[in-house]
Amino acid sequence: MPFPDIVHPALDTYESAVTMPADFAAFWRETLAETRATGGAVNMAPADTTLKLLEVFDVTFPGFGGHPVKGWLVLPKARQGRLPLLVQYVGYGGGRGFPHELLHWAASGFAYFRMDTRGQGSGWSTGATPDPVGSTSQLPGVMTKGILDKNDYYYRRLFIDGVRAIDALIGEDYVDPDRVAVCGGSQGGGIALAVAGIDDRVKAVMPDVPFLCDFPRAVRVAGRDPYGEIARFLAQHRDKKDVVFETLRYFDGVNFARQSKAAALFSVALMDDICPPSTVYGAFKAFGGSDKTIVEYEFNNHEGGGPFQDRQQMAWLTQRFF
Repeated sequence: MPFPDIVHPALDTYESAVTMPADFAAFWRETLAETRATGGAVNMAPADTTLKLLEVFDVTFPGFGGHPVKGWLVLPKARQGRLPLLVQYVGYGGGRGFPHELLHWAASGFAYFRMDTRGQGSGWSTGATPDPVGSTSQLPGVMTKGILDKNDYYYRRLFIDGVRAIDALIGEDYVDPDRVAVCGGSQGGGIALAVAGIDDRVKAVMPDVPFLCDFPRAVRVAGRDPYGEIARFLAQHRDKKDVVFETLRYFDGVNFARQSKAAALFSVALMDDICPPSTVYGAFKAFGGSDKTIVEYEFNNHEGGGPFQDRQQMAWLTQRFF
C-alpha cells in the first residue's frame, strides 16, 4: 500500500498546531478532585485460573463518578519487596479480555494491571464495565459521545478511570510508588498519554501507535475509523465544528504530552491509516519530558511493532526501573 501520510523528511519538521486551553490543567485537576471526593472501595478477589507461577486478582475500583471499573491484576508469586507497577490501557472497542492473555510483564517482575474500558469490550476483546452516564446524541461508537460539552465527553470519564486505577493500587504493600509506568496501544496509548499528563506519579509512559492525538489533523486525514466517526457527525451537524474541536482540545494527546515530565517510549507505524504518523509525531515532539524516544516501523499499518515493540518496551523499562 502507499504511505497514507507525510513521510521523511517532511515528517521530521511537522509540528502539531493544536493549542492548549488556558484552563486545561485546572479542568483536569478539578475533575480528578471531584472524582476522588466520591470515594468508594477497592475490591480484589482471586481469579480462577490454571496459572501456577503467577497470582491473578479480579479487581473492581471506583472510577469517574465512583462508577465501578474492572481490571486484572497479575503478580509474580515468587516476589520479594515492592514491585514496579505497570498499568495497561486497551485499544478502541476492546476490554480487559482474559487474565492469561498477557503475562510477560508479571513474568518479568512487574505488578501488572490491565484496566477494563467502560462501555467498550465487544469489538475484539471482552469487557465487563458499563458506562452508566447518559449524553447527547452521538454516532455509533464512543468518539462523539457527549462531544458538544467537555464536561459530558466520554473520554473525560475514561481518562479519569485511568488515574483512579493507579490510585487503587499504589498504596498496596507490594507496589513501589516511585516506580509507576503506563502503556497501551492505539486508544490505550492515548489513555496512557492522558494519565501521564494528569498524574505526576507516572514516571514512564509507553504509547504505541497512539490514538486521540492531534485531532484537527487526524479527523481530516485518517483513512479509517474511529476518527471518521467525528467526520460523519460533523457532516450532519454542520454548525457544530467549532464546538466539537473546542471540546477536543481538552482531550488531545498533544496537550497531555506537553504536561508530562515522565520518561517516554513512543512507537509509530508509517503506513498507519488509522492513526496517521504525523499525529503521533505531533504528540512526540510536544512531549515535555527530556527522556523521550520514538521507534518507527516503516512498513507496518496500525498493528505497529507488535512483539518487536513489546521487546523494546521490556528492555527500555527494565533499564529505568531495575
